[in-house]
Amino acid sequence: MAISPEFRSQIIAAIPGLRAFGMSLTARSDRADDLVQETLMKAWKHHESYQPGTNMKAWLYTILRNEFYTQLRKRKREVEDADGVYSSRVMVAAEQNGHLDMADLRIALDKLPEDQREALILVGASGFSYEEAAEICSVAIGTVKSRVNRARARLTVLLKLEDDYKSNIPIELKSLVA
Repeated sequence: MAISPEFRSQIIAAIPGLRAFGMSLTARSDRADDLVQETLMKAWKHHESYQPGTNMKAWLYTILRNEFYTQLRKRKREVEDADGVYSSRVMVAAEQNGHLDMADLRIALDKLPEDQREALILVGASGFSYEEAAEICSVAIGTVKSRVNRARARLTVLLKLEDDYKSNIPIELKSLVA
């Protein structure tokens, strides 16, 4: 069965969001790129299983999420950099405050449990509704709402955000902690 131009254009349009979601899961651009590439290859190969008229973005995010967990299980035997010794050697000091804010956010996000971080990124950063995020994660909508709420509360503590400080939060961070 031939691949339709609409299918192709929807996949291409989803790539930036997939990469952002991949980065939120892996925290490494090379692994995120590999994850997105594998997602696109699987979607392309199994295009006939996609139901036209359904949410292409959710379908692709589900593939990416499943691939991430598959890779995670395979990497259990790899040497981890739990204390950050290796990664601290390759870090570059930020030149602007926005970079510092994003670095603080990345560190805080990494401290969240995976399920909370995933739900927060899907709803807060990727723009999915609670219903769509629940479908992607294969959990109840209440579970997603609870995870997002707990993640936002924990980020507020980790980032030391006071009520009077929230008005000064950079716009790209507001959807994650508000």
